[in-house]
Amino acid sequence: MAKKIESLLLEFASLHRFLMRFFRELVSPPYEFKEIIRQCYEVGWKSFPLISLTGFIVGFVFTKQSRPSLEEFGATSWLPALISIAIVRALAPLVTALIASGKVGSQIGAELSSMNVTEQIDAMEVSGTNPFKFLIVSRIIATTIMIPILCFYVAGIGLAGGYLSIISKDQLSILSFISQVFEAIAPKDIFAMVFRAIAFGFTIGFVSTYVGYYSTKGTEGVGKAANAAVVASMFIVFIEELLIVQILALIG
Repeated sequence: MAKKIESLLLEFASLHRFLMRFFRELVSPPYEFKEIIRQCYEVGWKSFPLISLTGFIVGFVFTKQSRPSLEEFGATSWLPALISIAIVRALAPLVTALIASGKVGSQIGAELSSMNVTEQIDAMEVSGTNPFKFLIVSRIIATTIMIPILCFYVAGIGLAGGYLSIISKDQLSILSFISQVFEAIAPKDIFAMVFRAIAFGFTIGFVSTYVGYYSTKGTEGVGKAANAAVVASMFIVFIEELLIVQILALIG
């Protein structure tokens, strides 16, 4: 038991050092702008097909499942307002984060782990390149920037799916739908979505790079790093969601 506690404390100490080094490297020159832009492309653009399909299905299915409950009270006219609040406030950032954890997190974990196994990181240090700034800082910045952007996109695609689900049963013009959506969304809902997305994006980047950077040697370590990056990212995202819900409830 004592050894497990000691191992856990050492892991927390390692995480703390990793986090402090990230912030130190973040503000110190030189800045790897080209690598940050490349990682933004890897995180954002290459996730578009999967994100688009998932966001549309979530909006369509959520609307379809919400209809029977509102029909019991004769309140189907509230569907646009209901789905807009649900998607913008909670579903869009959570779905984006979970998809990114699987798509981006596993990719980062496996990529850094394979570089560790093939000693490319050691070679970068020998050649005078700062591997932490080039590999770690650029990826964490990219996920922190791109997850909120993808989140807005998922919200739009989800609302489009919700609208198609509504017009399959009711007559509702697109202008009327958009009007009801924007009437229901308050600035605090946008703030909640952006706050969640930034927190989730930073978590995915931080956890995935940490797992990959400190992976065990050998080809087996690559698979373990990819798996650990996905599982740990998703678990922490759910914990953060629980905490953020409580914080926002206290604030507003």
